[in-house]
Amino acid sequence: MTTIKISLGCDHAGFEYKEAIKEHLTARGIQVQDFGTDSDERVDYPDYIRPAALAVARGECDGGIVLGGSGNGEAIVSNKVRGIRCAVCWDEYTARMGKAHNDANMISIGQRTIPLEMALRIVDTWLDATFEGGRHQNRLEKVAEYDQGYI
Repeated sequence: MTTIKISLGCDHAGFEYKEAIKEHLTARGIQVQDFGTDSDERVDYPDYIRPAALAVARGECDGGIVLGGSGNGEAIVSNKVRGIRCAVCWDEYTARMGKAHNDANMISIGQRTIPLEMALRIVDTWLDATFEGGRHQNRLEKVAEYDQGYI
């Protein structure tokens, strides 16, 4: 059994959930690389999200989870990195479809939009889902043709 490694990144508005998700992942036997932030003091999310996404793009981590108030800014920053497919998730369906149809290698969660219990279910659903391939593979290849990210 191979241990997977997940990068985590957040701003101040996602700090509480990041800490809870880190504990949850560790309890599942998953390694975590935490890119911060380390408190609920106001910070600029790109400073923490980009390194988390770069770790996934470079193959240092198998996937990533980023968090903020809504999760939107974090997904935008992540998706600027070449090779990242970050899905904003607000329930189990969006997490499952993000992986099954879009092969999302990162997810973004908004701490101010959903309860913690739902965030943990999203994480588990995404981790346990698999990419369906088939008709979806061709679409991902088209997306990759336009990939003009950071690296």
